[in-house]
Amino acid sequence: MSGALNGIRVLDTSTVIAGPFGAAMLGDFGADVIKVEMPGIGDSGRNMGPLHQGKSLRWATFARNKKSITLDLRKEEGKNLFLKLVEKSDIIFENFRTGTFDKWGLDYETLKKANPKIIVIRITGYGQTGPNAHLAGFGTPATAFSGLTYMTGYPDRAPVNPPISLCDYLAGLYSAFAAMVCVYHRDVKNGNGQEVDLSLYEGIFRMLEGAIANYAVAGKITERRPSISGSASPSGTFKTKDGKWVVLVCSTDRTFEYFAKGIGRSDLLEDDRFNTNGARVKNNDLVEKLVIDWMSKHDYKEIKSTLDEAGAPVSLVYSMEDIFEDPHYAARENIIEIDHPDFGKIKMPGIVPKLSETPGEIKWIGPKMGAHNQEIYQELLGVNDAELDTLKEKGII
Repeated sequence: MSGALNGIRVLDTSTVIAGPFGAAMLGDFGADVIKVEMPGIGDSGRNMGPLHQGKSLRWATFARNKKSITLDLRKEEGKNLFLKLVEKSDIIFENFRTGTFDKWGLDYETLKKANPKIIVIRITGYGQTGPNAHLAGFGTPATAFSGLTYMTGYPDRAPVNPPISLCDYLAGLYSAFAAMVCVYHRDVKNGNGQEVDLSLYEGIFRMLEGAIANYAVAGKITERRPSISGSASPSGTFKTKDGKWVVLVCSTDRTFEYFAKGIGRSDLLEDDRFNTNGARVKNNDLVEKLVIDWMSKHDYKEIKSTLDEAGAPVSLVYSMEDIFEDPHYAARENIIEIDHPDFGKIKMPGIVPKLSETPGEIKWIGPKMGAHNQEIYQELLGVNDAELDTLKEKGII
């Protein structure tokens, strides 16, 4: 592998989304990521929808740039093999229920004995400590626990869950960030390896700073709302004359000035009801009525052209079809096409972020289970053919 993280070896023992996503982020930039899967079972992500012809369309992205080996960590021989891999690795990702690794004899002290410099990223639903530490962690309940679901939706309807596993992906990003912080501390500051304790809900909770402060200081609970209304006005989703939906947010007085001038309503800037964000928030119903009225008289292309020229932030509410047809997505290589053994070709998200000197790269898609057993066990650990056959017969790999 090439890339900024060339020379960093990662053992990805995690399953489904959060841990695998964090490890995949490192793999995109050159880390040697070894995906450790249970023999005969594999990562649950292999069977996650959407499915096509009975096969997961997501696995290709879930495990891109990873080498797959099979290994039963619950068995003594499997544990010993894993500790040999730990000796030659830098980072471990695991997201089993709190205490599971310890139960298998892979507690942090044991891992440190194998490699004092090892960095262990532990992702659970509620963290390693606290009253909920023992509970199973799943994304949607964790999102509800974070406080986000309570605020999402319309006030006269049930709360709405995000349509993707948002807290899993955010936890994955935090885990990749944490791994790099730990590598920097270890390798640049001459520090030690360490454990990272990360929960699913905390990544979202960290982003609710406005709601946290508002309750702590003013005693106000942020109730359900379909946009960031309450802190900026206008802010919301509006329908155009030709039936499209657009998002407009004027989160500063300057952006509202651009909007007002763009639609030919400079007079609003002299009106005490609208000339500051605080005033607009108080008179949000009036502001929205103005916006709705203007939007309803113009087609989307005209709205987009007018407000882009004025400098006011507006966007079509994109469907996936809109994204696939958009020239900006194409220019940024946000969608790339890769060969796939079952589907011929498959499209997936490109590399994020873009680095000028050491750009990331997708070298292969999610591999078949155990595809790299021979390479890892024989070339890295020195297991011979006979030993490899015995390990297979015993169900260790």
